[in-house]
Amino acid sequence: MHDIRFIRENPEAFDAGLAKRGLEPRSAELLALDERRRALITEAQTVQARRNEASKAIGAAKARRDDPTDLMAEVAELKERMPAIDAEEKAVGAELTGVLAAIPNLPLADVPKGADEDDNALVHQRGTPPAFAFEAKEHDAIGPALGLDFETGALLAGSRFTFLRGSAARLHRALGQFMLDTLTREHGYEETVVPLLVREEAMFGTGQLPKFAEDSFQTSDGRWLIPTSEVSLTNSVREQILSEEALPLRFTALSPCFRSEAGSAGRDTRGYIRQHQFEKVEMVSITTPDQSEAEHERMTACAEDILTKLGLAFRRMKLCTGDMGFSAARTYDLEVWLPGQARYREISSCSTCTDFQARRMNARYRPGGEKATRFVHTLNGSGLAVGRTLVAVVENYQQEDGSVAVPEVLQSYLGGLNQLEPR
Repeated sequence: MHDIRFIRENPEAFDAGLAKRGLEPRSAELLALDERRRALITEAQTVQARRNEASKAIGAAKARRDDPTDLMAEVAELKERMPAIDAEEKAVGAELTGVLAAIPNLPLADVPKGADEDDNALVHQRGTPPAFAFEAKEHDAIGPALGLDFETGALLAGSRFTFLRGSAARLHRALGQFMLDTLTREHGYEETVVPLLVREEAMFGTGQLPKFAEDSFQTSDGRWLIPTSEVSLTNSVREQILSEEALPLRFTALSPCFRSEAGSAGRDTRGYIRQHQFEKVEMVSITTPDQSEAEHERMTACAEDILTKLGLAFRRMKLCTGDMGFSAARTYDLEVWLPGQARYREISSCSTCTDFQARRMNARYRPGGEKATRFVHTLNGSGLAVGRTLVAVVENYQQEDGSVAVPEVLQSYLGGLNQLEPR
C-alpha cells in the first residue's frame, strides 16, 4: 500500500516510479480523491462545531427566555446533514483505498527498466555446468523410473499434480530437511509450522488480494489456501508494534503451496516444474528500514549457499521492472542450470518489499527512545522451491544408465545412500 502523504508531497516521483513499471501516471487521480476526502472531513468537523455552538446557544436562549426556534431548526438541519457527509467521506475513502491497493510497489532506483525476463540483468554466475559423455535427458524422462508418477497425479487431481513414490519421495523429503537445517543451524532463521488456510486480510496484507485472486484457491468458507508460506510468516506481525531491539526477525517454514496458475496457461505443462501443489522452504525477514538493504543481500546469499552446497551451477539475476512481482521493490532471481533443457531456470526469488506490505498489515516498530512508531520493512525469498530443486538434482546428477548420484550433503538424509536406482 502506498502512503498518500508521500504522493501528496512527491507526485512527480510517484508517477516516475509507475512509468518505470510501464504504468500510466496516477497521482492526479489519487490526489483528487484525497482532496475530496479531506474536504469532507473538514466539512464534517465544521458542521459538528456549528451544531455544538448552536446547541449551547439554545440553552442560553432558554435561560434568557428568548425564542430558540430558529436555533433549534438549524441544529435539526445540521444533524440531518451529518450522516450524508459521513457516508460520502467513507465512500470516497474506500475508493481511495481501493485504488491505492491495486497499484504495485515502486521499484528501487537500481532496478533496471524493462518489459519482461529478456531485460533482466545478470549479477553474477556461480559453479560450472556438468559435462556429460552422453546426451543429457530432461527430468520428466528420468523421473518416472525414480518415482515421479505424473499419470497417477493427473488421475487423482488433474493436470499439474504429481504423485511421488519411492526414491523420488525420499529425495524430496531429504531436500526439504536439508534446506531447513541449513537455514536454521547456519543462518539463524527460526523454524516455524504455519497455517495453510488464511483469512482474506492476510492475503491482502502480502498483496495477493484483491488483484490476483484468480491465481489462488479459495475455500467454501471464504478462507484461502496459501500460495506460499510468505503469507502466513509475514502476516505473523500484522497489527503489531515491535520493539526495535527485536529486529530483525527471521522466519523459515517448509510448507505445501497452492497456486491455480491462472496466468500461466501453456507454460511448463510437462513435468514437475510448474505445479498447482508444491512444497517450498520460505525465508521471511522483518527489519527496520536501515537494515533492509543488507538483509536483502544476506537472504539471497543464504539461498545461494544451499545451491552451492548441492553442487549446482546457478546465476543471480536482478529482475527488471516488467518482470518484478506486485509487492516487490527489488527482486533477485536465482536460476539453476538444467542440463536436460540446456538452460538456466528460476529456482528462487528473493524480494525486498520495503514498507509496502507493512502498510497493508499495519505492522510497525518503535525506535528506541521514541514515542512515534514507524512501519517495518518486509522481505521474502525461496530457500528453495523443493520440487524445482529435485528437478535440478535429477538432471545434474543423472547417469547414463538412468540412475542418479546423490549429492554428498544429502546422503546422511538418505541413510548413507549415494545413488538412486531406476525401478
